[in-house]
Amino acid sequence: MTPLLPVHYPSPRLFLSAQTSPSANSSAKIMSPKKRPPFRTQFARRAGTALALLATALAHAEQKGTAQRLLVANTGKVAIVAADGSIEREVKSAGLHDAALLANGNLLYQSSWTKITELNPAGQVVWEYDSAQANGNQGKPLEVHAFQRLENGLTMISESGIGRLIEVDRAGTLRREITLTRDKPSKHSDTRLVRRTPSGTYLVAHEADGKVREYSLEGKVIWEYAVPLFGKERAKGHGPEAFGNSLFSAIRIQNGNTLIGTGNGHSILEVNPKGEIVWKIEQHDLPGITLAWVTRVERLPNGNTRFGNCHAGPNMPFSIEVNSAKQVVWTYSDFERFGNSTVAVDVVPALRAK
Repeated sequence: MTPLLPVHYPSPRLFLSAQTSPSANSSAKIMSPKKRPPFRTQFARRAGTALALLATALAHAEQKGTAQRLLVANTGKVAIVAADGSIEREVKSAGLHDAALLANGNLLYQSSWTKITELNPAGQVVWEYDSAQANGNQGKPLEVHAFQRLENGLTMISESGIGRLIEVDRAGTLRREITLTRDKPSKHSDTRLVRRTPSGTYLVAHEADGKVREYSLEGKVIWEYAVPLFGKERAKGHGPEAFGNSLFSAIRIQNGNTLIGTGNGHSILEVNPKGEIVWKIEQHDLPGITLAWVTRVERLPNGNTRFGNCHAGPNMPFSIEVNSAKQVVWTYSDFERFGNSTVAVDVVPALRAK
């Protein structure tokens, strides 16, 4: 197989502009002409700073494989990263486990552990919903870890602690409510990723329970799968040293099987409707890569599988694509800018030519 090569890096222009263009609200001091150093000295200092920043970022930021435009989210911010590595858009968050770039170009993300916010490309808020303040939740302990804009325009929100999935319209009106089955109720760990299936049901990753449950729209559990421990003992932590079955995600793929990101199980499982594992990737299956907290999983149209690798440390990629033979065809890492808690990396459509 042809070796994977780095294909893009952060743009030096990004760092130069950051160094030379302080905003009106910044703490940067503008020197008076009398005290300003000679232009050549200024340029040398600025260029040196920019090159130093770039060199630091180059040590960690790269895609290996075909360069792609990405949505990247950690627990404190969301960014659209261009194929050349520059940041197109970035927004801060006070707590995040889910985000999506919508077909209209708007960004749907968590601005806190309870609030969902939609921003247009100009950065204007066009819709918000705060689960802590709406539809009977005032004063109740809860967190949101998953949401999804549905084809009918409603928004699904998973409310951990309350133990329910809801669908709301643009006015925030409750249009559907599904009560969740929970073995270990927890405002932080009732759920992680929740996604609508092609047949209209919901697949819920119940982190605390270590189970995937599929719910009908009437709220009935119609399928359940307990993520196995494979005979291993549980171990505390979030990195490669940890172990358990605190899964992060589950999606229904085209062949009817379910693809699961097992969280601190360090693995990806493909399970058929009978609950049999038909394909998997384990912690040390990929040469030179160690899996830690496996987050989102996706089966691509070409049959490849892309998944997240969170809490893995600065020398590991936090998004990986493999083919069915478990050969790595693409990775992405940018520890310098996104750190060790990157929970989502999605490929998003390229910008249209203006």
